[in-house]
Amino acid sequence: MFFHSKYSLCYCNFREKIEANKEFYSLLDQFFYRNIWFGQAVKNRFKAGFISLGPMRKILLAEDEEHIRDAVKLNLELEGYKVTASDNGNEAVNLATKEAFDLVILDVMLPGATGFEACKLIKQGNPSTPVLFLTALSDNTNRIQGLKLADDYLPKPFNLEELILRVKNLLKRVPETHPVDIFSFDKFSIDFLSFEIKKEGKAIETLSQRECQLLKILTSRANEVVSRDEILEKLWSPTENPSARTIDNYILNFRKIFEQNPKEPRFFHSIRGVGYKFSH
Repeated sequence: MFFHSKYSLCYCNFREKIEANKEFYSLLDQFFYRNIWFGQAVKNRFKAGFISLGPMRKILLAEDEEHIRDAVKLNLELEGYKVTASDNGNEAVNLATKEAFDLVILDVMLPGATGFEACKLIKQGNPSTPVLFLTALSDNTNRIQGLKLADDYLPKPFNLEELILRVKNLLKRVPETHPVDIFSFDKFSIDFLSFEIKKEGKAIETLSQRECQLLKILTSRANEVVSRDEILEKLWSPTENPSARTIDNYILNFRKIFEQNPKEPRFFHSIRGVGYKFSH
C-alpha cells in the first residue's frame, strides 16, 4: 500500500511509540476489558472517591516505570484498596517503616535500594507483611532469589486479572486490623505504631521513626548485646552514611527519657567495642 510521505512518517512514529510502550498498551487494553462491562459502577466509584463501608486494605506499590505504576495503582484502587505509590526503593522502605501496610508490591530494578534490598529491610521491621515482586526479571535465578525473600513473584509482562487475584490471595493471610504493638516495662510503655512513650499511663514523649525502630530491636532482644554493625545494617540503607556517634546519641536520649539517673543506667547500656543492650 502506498502512503504519502507525511502520513508514512506519522505511521512509523506511531508504530515506534506502540513498540516502545507495549506493556503500557497491554495494561490499558486489559483495564478497559476488565471495566467496560461495569462502566457505570466504575464511574460511581470515582464520584464517591472510592469510599468503602469497611476498612480499606493498604498497599504500598514501588515501581519506577510511571505508566505501569499508574495502571496498577488505578486498578487496585478500583478494587477498593488504598494505594501508596513510590518510584524509589529507599523511599519505599521509609514509607513502610512510617506506616503499617497490609501488602507491599515491589519492582526489583528500582533506583536507590533494589527491590531485593528493600524487601529485606521491610521484612526486618514487619516480618508478617506479605511482599509481592512485580518484575521484568523472569529467569529462574531471580525467581528463586525473590521467592526466598518475598511471598510471591509475578514476572512482566503480566495479566492484570492475575495480579488482582494474587493480591487478594496474599491479603487473606493478613488480619483486617493491625494489632497495637506495645512494649511495657517498669513505669513505661512504648507504642511502636504511634511512636509514643507513656509513663504511668501519661504520654511524655513522641520519638522519631528511627528511634522507635532502634527501641524495637533492643527491647525484642532484652538482656542480649546487639552489635553496632547489625543495627546499622537494619536501620540504614546501603546508600546512607550515619556517623559513628549516631547510635550513641540515640542511646543517650533513651537514658534521658527512661532512666532515673542517666549517668547510672538500669535499662540502656553501651558495651564498649561491641554494641548495645537493653536490660529488663
